[in-house]
Amino acid sequence: MRILFITASRIGDAVLSTGLLAHLAERYPQARFTVACGAVAASLFEPAPFVEKVIPMVKRKRAGHWLDLWRQTAGTFWHQVIDLRGSALGWLVPTLGRRILKSSWEPRHRLLHLSGLLGLDRPLAPVLWSTPAQEAEAARLMGEGPILALGPGANWAPKQWPAERFAQLAGQVTEADGILAGARVALFAAEAERPAIQPLIDAIPPERCVDLIGRIDLATIYACLKRASLYVGNDSGLTHIAAASGVPTLGLFGPSSEVFYGPFGAHCASVRGPRSFEDICHAPDFDHRRPDCLMLDLAVDRVAEAAETLWLRARPEARRGIPI
Repeated sequence: MRILFITASRIGDAVLSTGLLAHLAERYPQARFTVACGAVAASLFEPAPFVEKVIPMVKRKRAGHWLDLWRQTAGTFWHQVIDLRGSALGWLVPTLGRRILKSSWEPRHRLLHLSGLLGLDRPLAPVLWSTPAQEAEAARLMGEGPILALGPGANWAPKQWPAERFAQLAGQVTEADGILAGARVALFAAEAERPAIQPLIDAIPPERCVDLIGRIDLATIYACLKRASLYVGNDSGLTHIAAASGVPTLGLFGPSSEVFYGPFGAHCASVRGPRSFEDICHAPDFDHRRPDCLMLDLAVDRVAEAAETLWLRARPEARRGIPI
């Protein structure tokens, strides 16, 4: 039994689709899956034991990447085609059944939109995978002891909380009376984001900085985050990877909506400044092309308080004074 699973180009949306993929794999344990996704997201799916092939889609002019995908899939008879991109390809390859996701503007989390494709009324939490080699590499990179993990990057400058504020937050969380006193700080981001977050890098004492920016693939990032104590990051794919890892995850929001894209799970929370998503993005002077941060009303103390609240909720033993 062969199933073609067409998912997102962006890392965050690809991560959110993994719960649906895992659900299908559990429903059809005899199936072998081919996953088509954006090239940057491909490494998320390669360690999955039921995935036979990953097809990275490299964007080309005049939708040439869709023609490439058709050439690689039209010669196979599929038992199911799951198309989360709402493309025409799902109608152009031979299959016994197809499910093609339609756009939706309902005010509900993206996970509910995805699970609705299978007629489910419950969200399917993201599920990720890693190999033994990736787990071993994560153990080497992260070491022992408490670690504050930070995701200071984002794919859009307006939703990137200033690096200087991440530095202040790290100082508060890891100071002598902080919730992670003396912890090391692990930094996760793409190499291209390094210049924007250099003030954060410079603020962390070298002996306590675990600089993983641009150094490891996504599945190894997942393995590393499983070893972290707490994660705080902007609305990005990394935050959804953190949520899937099980680490207490705090997402920072401004000109994007936590209702649609907040990190999902009992160990997750979101925080924003006093303005709602609508206040920011529906303002008369809003311009999506602007290059400046739209999260300056999100104060460091507010994030630190939200992080502590999440930490105490996720780690009840901390309230009893038990060393962690």
